[in-house]
Amino acid sequence: MAEGQNSNSSMEILKPEILHDGKENSDVADCGESSKRSREMTEGLQTEERAEMSAGRRNNSEQMKQLLQSDINPDGKASSVQAGCSSPGPPSSAPSSTGPSSSGPSSSAPSSSGPSSSGPSSSAPSSPVPSSSMDVVSATHVEGAEAVRKKREDGPSSCCLLKDMKRIPQCDNKLGRLDFSKTHTVLVDVGVFNCGAGPMPQDGRDVWHSDFVKMPYSQSSHMKTGFMTQTNKVRWEVISKQLSSLSKKTTASVNNLEEAIIKYNPKYKDQWSFDALSSLAKADPKGDNYLPKLFPKIAELALRLPELVKKAVPLLKRGHTASITLSQTQIACLLANAFFCTYPHRNASGPKAEYHSYPSINFTSLFGHWSSRKKQKLRAIMHYFQEVTAKDNRTDTDLPNWRSCNKKMPKLHVASHGTIENEGKGMLQVDFASSWIGGGVLGSGLVQEEILFIINPELIVSRLFTEKLGDKECLIVTGSQQFSNYCGFGDTFQWMGPHEERLNRDEWARLQRQIVAIDALHFKQRSEQYNMINVTRELNKAYCGFKGHRPNEPDIATGNWGCGAFNGDKQLKAVIQLMAAAQAKRGLAFFTFEDESLKQGLQQTHHLLVTERTTVEKLYRLLEDYCATQQGSGSVHGDLFEFIRINFSPSRSLL
Repeated sequence: MAEGQNSNSSMEILKPEILHDGKENSDVADCGESSKRSREMTEGLQTEERAEMSAGRRNNSEQMKQLLQSDINPDGKASSVQAGCSSPGPPSSAPSSTGPSSSGPSSSAPSSSGPSSSGPSSSAPSSPVPSSSMDVVSATHVEGAEAVRKKREDGPSSCCLLKDMKRIPQCDNKLGRLDFSKTHTVLVDVGVFNCGAGPMPQDGRDVWHSDFVKMPYSQSSHMKTGFMTQTNKVRWEVISKQLSSLSKKTTASVNNLEEAIIKYNPKYKDQWSFDALSSLAKADPKGDNYLPKLFPKIAELALRLPELVKKAVPLLKRGHTASITLSQTQIACLLANAFFCTYPHRNASGPKAEYHSYPSINFTSLFGHWSSRKKQKLRAIMHYFQEVTAKDNRTDTDLPNWRSCNKKMPKLHVASHGTIENEGKGMLQVDFASSWIGGGVLGSGLVQEEILFIINPELIVSRLFTEKLGDKECLIVTGSQQFSNYCGFGDTFQWMGPHEERLNRDEWARLQRQIVAIDALHFKQRSEQYNMINVTRELNKAYCGFKGHRPNEPDIATGNWGCGAFNGDKQLKAVIQLMAAAQAKRGLAFFTFEDESLKQGLQQTHHLLVTERTTVEKLYRLLEDYCATQQGSGSVHGDLFEFIRINFSPSRSLL
């Protein structure tokens, strides 16, 4: 592949059904008018609130004056509240005569509807206000004042609301007829599908070649059998015999499953452990253990591989742009084979192994070495198989020259609460990926990517045919289904039961969920990231994932990509993603995962960059200066947001 190009691999997932029976973004969101209206509403509410307090607290005028001081500037004018996304507006006008003035209670005639701040109404005497009522008024005002103070602490913001982010249904890209091409492999019959009959398997033939997945049912896959006299036998004959025996059982134990798997993987008899799966089966409450009945169903599904996946599946290789479209049922069948560890040549991982540059796919590492993490992961995976085996369920782009990019900052929404998969529904959701797709999903890993693959198990099948990602590559998966809910992270992760999918499907019957896997660099030393070679690599990787391929694409839902275990600087990674989104002309919804400080800092930095009409080019050159400063400072690393702030004119800076 020519230098300066990236490749995008994608996986399309179609609705199962039949198989079971045989406009560009503007650079900045315009928030001025909405902010003006917000200020006017806020000022009106403040005036009404003061009027109510004036009317309801005749015996507490001093307390009222003290409370009002929090909303009054030293010059005697009531302050306005910053709202929405705009820069601060002019000071608000003086309060109306129906409420307290800037210097004290109103001097106008008291209202007949209640007591004034100085005495009862002359036209209609009223009874004293109960203390409980006054307490409520006081508490309400204190809460309001606290909200005002919080807005002031956050400072001005150019960020947009979450509802302003573009999502898939709004983009309405017409896909046209499903079709295959030299770079697009379709495993369903496009002729039948385009006639509205649903996804049927595409006819084809097995290809035993290094450019394709070597399938378990291939006649070219052999194994030695026998003790005294060893003979070569087609491996699928052994596999199908073992799985057929399991599928005919009403119930099967973990021991039955282990015996079957070892029959066609005899080399690993004393190496593979199934204690995690055994512990899960024993841990379920008595009478509620569904696993013995589920194992035969998974075996039955795995046996359908020659029927459901007839066409050779190409490997997605580094340096080549390609995509694969397959149905949910085909994925379920492929994963059932991964569960029973049937894939040949996929157990060795050494540097000389045939698939050394691909992630593992057989589930052996998930079955062994019991831990609380494994328990929760297995619960989610087994729920997936329970769902897909239920009877009623059978139905090349040049990279930017970052020093000459004139795009300005994109629209941005920042939230310290919420998740990419929930609040980011309908957007392009970023998988904080490992270069080996799925990371430790079949091991003990339980961070963002592994959790994503566990609750969307169809993603795991991408490990079957996706080679380790290169520096200018990403994987895009469209149409995966979420089967499980969860809570927690790492050791606190817990499976929280089935997820009810409510997403619509597109013209190709794919669920409207799009996930992009981009892998960040893993820095053993944090100082390594303050190097422009590494910064540029991360920019290219993010841009590779963010760049759209159609005129109207959804915005992006992301967060602390490459931070945590990968030692990334949260501020630097946020700025990198902001620049990549700007160049890709897509908005960014950024979830800081309860990091309030990062939220405020990113909002303020974005507001400054928008106000200064900063281009990607200028920000890139600032990063060059910042990295030079960090490398010269030894082990002490300064605040990037602060560095950006002080590099703009103090007289113009709004931070």
